[in-house]
Formats: sequence, structure tokens, C-alpha cells
Amino acid sequence: MKKILFIEDEASLQKAVGDVLAEEEIEIVSALDGEAGLRIAKDQKPDLILLDLIMPKMNGIDVLKQLKESEETKDIPVVVLTNSEKMEDVQQAIDLGATTYLIKINYKLDEVVEKIKGVLNAG
Repeated sequence: MKKILFIEDEASLQKAVGDVLAEEEIEIVSALDGEAGLRIAKDQKPDLILLDLIMPKMNGIDVLKQLKESEETKDIPVVVLTNSEKMEDVQQAIDLGATTYLIKINYKLDEVVEKIKGVLNAG
């Protein structure tokens, strides 16, 4: 079974995505802030990380930077799922190694799940 780490501070969104992914037989592990997300990524080595950029304690760009700098986590694909439409955020995330950048309001939940499955199946 594939495992996804979802680093997102909105618990309701975590639950919604988690419920849909569970139907696809994908295990989801959640973190409500960047610091916890980094710890879990190193401990559990998920198959994919779904990452918000705007979070407490540590923002997603800093999390992504640390994930890609660490030998333990650098090869885990990261899909950014955020509300930030700023071009500099998009560019920075892609430059740091994000696989895909999705803006929450532009995608329905099932479209997000399809993108996730596409990245998982490509890896």
C-alpha cells in the first residue's frame, strides 16, 4: 500500500483528502505544521508528500528546502497543494524540486487525487 504524508494546517481538508485516498487504498499520514511534517517524513519515508506552503511553525518552502537537502528524504516526490498563486512561490517550489504545484481553488478534490495517483504511478 502506498503512503502519503499530507502536511497541511487545515484539519478539515486533511480529513477530506484522507477519506478519498483511503478509498483508493492509499494510506495517509497527517501533520498540522511544517516541523511535525519534517519529522514524520524522516521517520516514515512516505511514497509522496502533499505539502501546503502557508502553515504555522515552518512554511512549506522551508520544509521543501529541508526535504530536498536531506539524503533521507530528497527522492520523495513532493506535490505542493496551496492557496498561494504568487508566481515567485510557484517558481521557488519548482526550483527546489516540487514535482507539481496545485492551487487549491483551481482543483476539485477528485482532480487532486488523480494528480496524486499520477505522480505515485510515475515513481
